Amino acid sequence: MKTTFRGGIHPPGMKELSNECPLTRFVPKGEMVFPLSQHIGAPAKAVVRKGDRVLVGQPLAIAESVVSANVFSSCSGTVKAIEKRRTISGQMLDCVVIDNDGRFEKTGLFGGRHDITDITKEEIITRIRDAGIVGLGGAGFPTHVKLMPKEPDKIRYVIANGAECEPYLTCNDQLMRTYSRQIVEGLEIVLRLFDNAEGVIAIEDNKPEAIRIMRRAVRGKKRISVLTMVTKYPQGGERSLIQAVADVDYPVSMLPADLGCIVNNVGTLYAIQRAVIHLEPLFSHVMTLSGEAVKEPANYIVPDGTMVWEILEASGGLKEGVTLKKVLAGGPMMGVALPSLDVPVVKTTNGLTMLIEDAVDDVRRIMTSCLRCGRCNFACPQGLEPMLMAEASRLGNYERYEKKLHGLECISCGTCSYVCPAKRPLTQIFRQARAEIMEMKKAGGKQ
Repeated sequence: MKTTFRGGIHPPGMKELSNECPLTRFVPKGEMVFPLSQHIGAPAKAVVRKGDRVLVGQPLAIAESVVSANVFSSCSGTVKAIEKRRTISGQMLDCVVIDNDGRFEKTGLFGGRHDITDITKEEIITRIRDAGIVGLGGAGFPTHVKLMPKEPDKIRYVIANGAECEPYLTCNDQLMRTYSRQIVEGLEIVLRLFDNAEGVIAIEDNKPEAIRIMRRAVRGKKRISVLTMVTKYPQGGERSLIQAVADVDYPVSMLPADLGCIVNNVGTLYAIQRAVIHLEPLFSHVMTLSGEAVKEPANYIVPDGTMVWEILEASGGLKEGVTLKKVLAGGPMMGVALPSLDVPVVKTTNGLTMLIEDAVDDVRRIMTSCLRCGRCNFACPQGLEPMLMAEASRLGNYERYEKKLHGLECISCGTCSYVCPAKRPLTQIFRQARAEIMEMKKAGGKQ
């Protein structure tokens, strides 16, 4: 095993703002909004109606296709509406709106600790699927699908992603410090699906306390180890981890399972432990509130559906005398700018970053034409050629972009934009190119 990957960059970490803030449970008081699509794949179908009373852990929407995920209520109250609302992605999506009664009464269908000594592999998958678990590192791919590769006997590594390389975000660091035993139990559950695999918990070396605690938690575990990684962005990318742990290059058009690897975020493993042992569906997740504009940065276990404005308000609001320039869902490298604070957090919202400077706006004033320096090519962790991809996108040559330059393999990590001396908005260009290509595919058009 190696401790890093090819390419990458070293942006300021900004972890000191929140990395000593312990995990606390956020208790929302206001209206709760639950998008029916909080994951990659088809939206779930609502199974409640206006006027229904719901409880914590009750299904609000059920997946009707394989690549989809159930959605659960994180509060008790009355269904106020099922309507389109603005979401954290900026899109108007179908949502279940609940008038939160503040009681947080549970269904009674989960809790306690269930013996899983004789549980079958099929039952493990069923419990994970029924719990609506998706990848909590940001991608949101339904976890039960990821855990069903065609050839499970060929899986060599189950990698627990504790890198948390995105600047400002520290919730996974705190999760590992606080719930190390549960994360290890979640990893052990996944390892029961893959008889020939070993578990590797990958953590960047800027989290020494998490490394110490996780090493203590795996002591005596024959199939699990902790790997200390070099702090470099994007170390937490799926391909970056596979390069380091499995010591193999990641060819384009291949899935992690093709290389004998399964990667799960530590938050996902915690959710798996709750689902399989406690029968608890996924209705809350860990999240960091940070940024120079925030008065009181925090790490929360936040119920899905909580409004962003309420989280900020409950954390003391903004610092006096500062002007909020931009709010990101996530961190500054891969985060998405919010259209407003009146949107709900969803399963995959791992952070809210409040900034007093808008770096994108600033660089627009000094942007020049491409200098052909090639720095973006050297920095790209995917081994792509951003310089040529940007040119193909500008010319509308999407066939070359996709087929020759493998542009759809871009993970939007932002490394190319970060190192570009010409300040070209490369990541935004590639996101737009992907959107246009996918729209053409959807419409059945030819490139």
